[in-house]
Amino acid sequence: MFYNDTYWGMHFLWWFIWVSLLFWLFVTPYEVPGQRTKRNSALHILQKRYATGEITLEEYKEMKKVLDNDAPKIY
Repeated sequence: MFYNDTYWGMHFLWWFIWVSLLFWLFVTPYEVPGQRTKRNSALHILQKRYATGEITLEEYKEMKKVLDNDAPKIY
């Protein structure tokens, strides 16, 4: 049976596929390396603060030691 100028049948299926694809591309949260902002870890923030001169070497070492002690152990 042929449906002239309607959006049913195979034509409807293709609309569903394209809309689903566009939804998946633009709405679902995901991270693309180099495209979006990276989540900063505590160590990365500490390194930035030391690099910009906000904290001294002694403060950096002390805070890094605390972070290393609090890090989960992988066995």
